[in-house]
Amino acid sequence: MRPGRGTGSRPSGLGWLLRLVIAFSFAQGAVSMARPAVSYRALSLGADERAVGVIAGVYALLPLFAAVPLGRRTDHGRCAPLLPVGVALIAGGCALSGTAASLGALAAWSGLMGLGHLCFVIGAQSLVARQSAPAEQDRDFGHFTIGASLGQLVGPIAAGALIGPDMDRSSALALVAAVAVAAAAVTSLWRIEYATGRGPEGAPAAAGSGGVNGSAAATGLSGSAAATGLSGSAGSAGAAGKVPVLGILRARGVPAGIFISLAVLSATDILTAYLPVVGEHRGIAPATVGVLLSLRAAATIACRLVMTPLLGLLGRRALITVTCSMGGVLCAAIALPVPVWGLAVLLVLLGFCLGVGQPLSMTTVVRAAPAEARSTALALRLTGNRLGQVAAPAGAGAIAGVAGAGAPFVTLGVLLLVAAGLGSRPATPRDRSGERALATKN
Repeated sequence: MRPGRGTGSRPSGLGWLLRLVIAFSFAQGAVSMARPAVSYRALSLGADERAVGVIAGVYALLPLFAAVPLGRRTDHGRCAPLLPVGVALIAGGCALSGTAASLGALAAWSGLMGLGHLCFVIGAQSLVARQSAPAEQDRDFGHFTIGASLGQLVGPIAAGALIGPDMDRSSALALVAAVAVAAAAVTSLWRIEYATGRGPEGAPAAAGSGGVNGSAAATGLSGSAAATGLSGSAGSAGAAGKVPVLGILRARGVPAGIFISLAVLSATDILTAYLPVVGEHRGIAPATVGVLLSLRAAATIACRLVMTPLLGLLGRRALITVTCSMGGVLCAAIALPVPVWGLAVLLVLLGFCLGVGQPLSMTTVVRAAPAEARSTALALRLTGNRLGQVAAPAGAGAIAGVAGAGAPFVTLGVLLLVAAGLGSRPATPRDRSGERALATKN
């Protein structure tokens, strides 16, 4: 059977979700392995801090323009075909990056890799939203997000183990290995989507069935791209189109949610792209840098495992404010000349704090947006993410070129503190009712 095909109107058990988690772990692992390797390859080709920042930004450039069209396409069609397409683009980007002989070519192939990751995430998250019952979506998205974090945990360790003193040859080897890791994702994509295109209870998978609300609560990936693809009917998409974009952006909570997501994702991206530069300046071996990045990912997994009790204890607004504030201070502290063990402690604490922002900012946007325009609001959030992924690395490169390799982390710290301030603003009535329901449940 072709990948993504299935039968029946309802998935039996959670086998499809387990296969999706496995596939996403491989796909995310390949990207998390390739991105540090691309930075080291750029350094071997003579790149300075500015050039590394530009190359990291190009990774998000193609997704910036492709996110909304791909999401709209998923609204009215099947999700699963995007998964093997995404894997193919990731593998192709990794392979071509490993053979790139110039910084321009390396940037272009990095962009191809980013487009592949976007395709996979749109298809995968839309699939979870469409095939999960409303009451199970928080759980299913939480499991799915942990799969992404597993890839982020293993990928940097693998890259660090392969990259040695000869950065030109060893970075190319790491990128070729990432191709094999990406290809392994295809083995788990069989019978993953049910061909009727109907929800778990046999009803059309429309936004009104809970797809948007449920998915908003748990998804946390540097790439939350499926936000645009959760409305399953042309009618709801048409209704969303009647609400002006400025009207959505004026809704209390929407700009804050977009900015929080942008700040957290930018911090994660800069950590991945610039920790190798910091390590090079401080004499930290690539293998150690890989372990440090993986510690951050492990802490993010731990955070998402305990997020539900934390929400019950603190509430959404307080949890966002506390974690973004702590994250800002910890991010700025990376610029200090701390020993490796101190850097490890900082990254573990920072990883835990960064695990909160993405899923809760999505919930913030969904609850704040007009009910008939939630998919559009999520698409705007995604656009903000991609703008941040383009602008933040390039800006970080410019800052690092002037003030040193640690300076971008200070800037990110300020960005997270601003996000904390926005997150502390009073919740919308729907946010408050949701928090009361969660507290009652716990």
